[in-house]
Amino acid sequence: MTAQVNVSSHPFIDILMVDDDQADVLLTKRALQNGKLLNKMHVAKDGVEAMTYLRQQVKTGGATRPDLILLDLNMPRKDGREVLSEIKQDVELRSIPVVILTTSDSEEDVLRMYNLHANCYVTKPVDLTQFTTIVKEIKSFWFSIVKLPT
Repeated sequence: MTAQVNVSSHPFIDILMVDDDQADVLLTKRALQNGKLLNKMHVAKDGVEAMTYLRQQVKTGGATRPDLILLDLNMPRKDGREVLSEIKQDVELRSIPVVILTTSDSEEDVLRMYNLHANCYVTKPVDLTQFTTIVKEIKSFWFSIVKLPT
């Protein structure tokens, strides 16, 4: 069964942001805090932390299983490409929407991420105002327009 996620049916939206750039994490948190939808953002600084977190949520029944994953590509230890591949191969995790949010505008990366079943690919703008606008648009689209599994 699918249902539109909104404030009345889902008071907190859980977002997992996987990014090693602390400045981008802080900007994203600020952009997400502006608006009517309450959210809780968990942060993993690399792919190893992200997969550990996600597998722990599956193992414990997923009380804080993310509704959306914001995934950077270029990170230490395990990059976003490997993380996306693991998520989409895992029966318990593959239904979580994954938005690639990265500095890479490489056509090769775009094609590869969609071939690995990314739900969306967004290149991070350098301009702070544009970055904030993009994060707000991601939030609006995924939690006001799209129907997500409950």
